[in-house]
Amino acid sequence: MQEKIIILDFGSQTTQLIGRRIRELNVYCEIVPYNKFPKDDDCVKGVILSGSPFSVYDASAFKVDLSGIRGKYPILGICYGAQFIAYSNGGTVEPAGTREYGRAHLGTFDKGNALFKDVREHTQVWMSHGDTITSIPDNFNIIASTDKVKIAAYQIEGEQVWGVQFHPEVFHSEDGTQMLRNFVVDVCGCSQSWSAASFVDTTVAELKEQVGNDRVILGLSGGVDSSVAAVLLNRAIGKNLTCIFVDHGLLRKDEFKNVLHDYECLGLNVIGVDASEKFFKDLEGVTDPEKKRKIIGRDFVEVFNAEARKITDAKWLAQGTIYPDRIESLNITGKTIKSHHNVGGLPEEMHLQLCEPLKWLFKDEVRRVGRQLGIPEHLIGRHPFPGPGLAVRILGDITAEKVHILQEADDIFIRGLREWKTKDESGRETSLYDQVWQAGVILLPVQSVGVMGDERTYERAVALRAVTSTDAMTADWAHLPYEFLAQVSNDIINKVKGVNRVTYDISSKPPSTIEWE
Repeated sequence: MQEKIIILDFGSQTTQLIGRRIRELNVYCEIVPYNKFPKDDDCVKGVILSGSPFSVYDASAFKVDLSGIRGKYPILGICYGAQFIAYSNGGTVEPAGTREYGRAHLGTFDKGNALFKDVREHTQVWMSHGDTITSIPDNFNIIASTDKVKIAAYQIEGEQVWGVQFHPEVFHSEDGTQMLRNFVVDVCGCSQSWSAASFVDTTVAELKEQVGNDRVILGLSGGVDSSVAAVLLNRAIGKNLTCIFVDHGLLRKDEFKNVLHDYECLGLNVIGVDASEKFFKDLEGVTDPEKKRKIIGRDFVEVFNAEARKITDAKWLAQGTIYPDRIESLNITGKTIKSHHNVGGLPEEMHLQLCEPLKWLFKDEVRRVGRQLGIPEHLIGRHPFPGPGLAVRILGDITAEKVHILQEADDIFIRGLREWKTKDESGRETSLYDQVWQAGVILLPVQSVGVMGDERTYERAVALRAVTSTDAMTADWAHLPYEFLAQVSNDIINKVKGVNRVTYDISSKPPSTIEWE
């Protein structure tokens, strides 16, 4: 049985970051809604309460009865979690005079407290709250303060319950990972045995038990997630897996042909379906981004379902859904960020059960699992690519002509990233492609004046987009060399008929998203 830390999600933007930090310690964790603590789970070793956009005294604030957890498991409350524990036990939480956001230093802290083992003096932490704990119950002991926050951290006397008003999970908290290690390893007693290798072994065994001798159908996209899911399933059930790769006509240049070849080399049983004509017809004249996504999702299901019906004995549908997909589709506050055609259940007419072997993994973890499975690096190292493909990189309506222009420009950009060699932070020579999390070209719905030769032109503009990230929850624009950008711009304008202007997107996420639609 896999030991785990449970993270109760109160809606913070950094909840998933807490999970990633714990996974990096080789400790498995699961993020669940604040009011959905798993019952009768003997594998739980400790509990973390996340931050929240709410104030604990708001009528609409997320509240939960911790009486069944407290005393049974060690507990760590972070920001709102710390405020909630204090407030619900008779402490006082009030609006701060000014919002406490940014760097702070623990001026004093209890060096003998288990939470602060091996934490350096005056260590930097990251604050992000509009409220602050102004008083705590008598059996709560202050264990850390900053120059502005008296109750920066506390522990309940005689209990394994801690609260911190800062965020140890963020990069700017210098010893934050050490504090989390102290909690999950030293206090909770986790063995740090969770790894890519253990995930593969455990998941293969679970898949064999889950599906038995049933036939499984998997929808491939050509991306890292579905590829890893396919190889993982293939290891578990072999010939009982059938993969379907639908070409909606919105893939990158030559991608359908190249990906099919890669899958055949991996020994997968793959059926390729060219349905581009149907997708183009149904997308004709549609400009709204959400409508595009929904049409593509609907058509994908229709095409996939038609092909799947030919496999009459199939009982399961497998998907390469990963954790950020599920988080972004519907967060705990109930606000949809964007639609994913592989999230949200199955059409009733498919009569298949759902199998999602990667649903708890972040993207970097999926890559580690892929390497553990022996998948070639050119597949594992591929950038994320949106399910709706180039449709969400063409602002406005979709036409075959626009797709062709974008494919050609995108191909020049991506090949350029692969071919341009530079040195990373460690001094190792690598390509720009490997230093970037995700990249692509966006076709803009504008035309601009240009001059080519002796003639005036009035043609399309494109934007280059390249970002650095670790899990796509946040991202910064990639600081690509000016010489590289100049070369790519020149190549696109000279070689792609219909484009006479190239721009570079320098927006971060948040407030922007990685994709434009």
